[in-house]
Amino acid sequence: MTTIKSKTPLLNHRIIDMIQSRNTFGFLTGIFILIFSLGFTIYSQAQDASDFEVSQTQTLDLKQAIQISLANNTQMKRSLLSVRDADQQVRNAWSSVMPEVSASANYTRNLEVPVNFIPAIIFDPNANPDDLIPVAFGTDNNWQGGFTVSQTIFSGQAFVGISSSELYKAAQSEGMRATAQGIVTQTRVTYYQALAAKEQLRLVKTQINRIKENLEDTRKLFEQGFTDDYAILQLEVQLSNLEPQLTQAEFAVDEALRNLLDVMGLPVQLSIDIKGNLSDYKIDENSVADPENKELHEVDSMTPLVLSTDSAEIEQAFELRGDLRVLDIQKQLQGKQLDAQRSAYLPTVFANYGLNWTASQRGKPVFFGTEQTRARSQTLTLGIQLPIFQGFSRDAAIQRSKIQIKDTELQMYQAEQTANKEIYNAKQGVRQALKTSDALMKALKQAELGYERSLIRYRNGVGSQQEVTDAELQLRQAEINYAQMVSGYLSAKAQYDQAIGEVPFVGQDIQDIKETIELK
Repeated sequence: MTTIKSKTPLLNHRIIDMIQSRNTFGFLTGIFILIFSLGFTIYSQAQDASDFEVSQTQTLDLKQAIQISLANNTQMKRSLLSVRDADQQVRNAWSSVMPEVSASANYTRNLEVPVNFIPAIIFDPNANPDDLIPVAFGTDNNWQGGFTVSQTIFSGQAFVGISSSELYKAAQSEGMRATAQGIVTQTRVTYYQALAAKEQLRLVKTQINRIKENLEDTRKLFEQGFTDDYAILQLEVQLSNLEPQLTQAEFAVDEALRNLLDVMGLPVQLSIDIKGNLSDYKIDENSVADPENKELHEVDSMTPLVLSTDSAEIEQAFELRGDLRVLDIQKQLQGKQLDAQRSAYLPTVFANYGLNWTASQRGKPVFFGTEQTRARSQTLTLGIQLPIFQGFSRDAAIQRSKIQIKDTELQMYQAEQTANKEIYNAKQGVRQALKTSDALMKALKQAELGYERSLIRYRNGVGSQQEVTDAELQLRQAEINYAQMVSGYLSAKAQYDQAIGEVPFVGQDIQDIKETIELK
């Protein structure tokens, strides 16, 4: 295994400085260079790219994790490439109605001048009408060149294609918006899952510490003759049973952090930590007492929560959600396709202009001299093409376009039902957390008080080891229940934000997203 220590501290400090900086643009622009440099250093020093460790652990908060995901996630980069490709398709569509200018030039050397046979009577009226004489046509050297300009005056399919390309670009932009909304939500949920895994690890460690303290008290009582060695054995067995749980919890944290790194588009071998404390997070309070939860609360409060049943939410979702907006654009695109199919019955009008020069010379060629005989010609052609009969292909294409429009309408209806369900389910998850938070908090405080009293009773000799064990199990279960409730609330709130289309860090202007993930 290769440990990177000597050559990366400066790089790691640069990452820390950029992560702590509030200059989002500088951070997002520089992160790619730093990631590339870090990857290059790692892969240049390690023979096995999958077997290395970074000497320093970087700590991220939720905002920074979201910003990195938007800037570096592969899906976001691909969506930006799709928008760029749409820009080029718009340019390509416009080229169909722009003039085409071409130039040509050629030189021909007749090694033997072509000969044709004509009746001799043309030159000699007294000649036999059946006699033919050879006549050479042409010269030894011939030049030809010129320019041709072609312009489409009217083409229904071309003009429809231009407007369709603009809609296609809009569809790709909305696709990028949907991708950004999904990436932000995925980052939030993955981040909360990692916090839940960390909380589970903390609770296991806390339980181990409690049992160790209890074991120490029990040994003192044993030395004083107030208990037997069986009580010690019970606690030692509990400690032994917790060791595998501790290992599982540690691996669960590592896996959760790897999932977060994968969403952010960073190498999963990086060593990171995240800020947040679920046990101290209060979901029904506006202020935050623990600085660790500051960013969690700020991101959660960016979108207001409306728990009342309001049909306006689905209308808002169709206005703000990229995946729903793109369906409407697809319907418009299919309408344009229908127009294009109908325009196949219309004529195409075009114009061609030609400007040509010819030159001929006998004997040895002189390319830039004045010995050639030259001539110039110009032509202007106006043409019209009217398709009369092409089988049933045009009518079939029109009918297929109408069917696709109907299919898109059904998709929009299904999308509306799905969006309604997503909003309802997310709100139910939030309601459940809000309704159970007070009871769970009360149960946690009661469990803490019960555990303290059981210890006091046990130390004073009026309680049993079983009471302490039961109280400790109840306390741990109460802590787990509260942490799961907070994690469930935060995840449900993130899904609610995505369901209504108001996702933090994803604004109305798609250009902001493009600048955030701009590829160099």
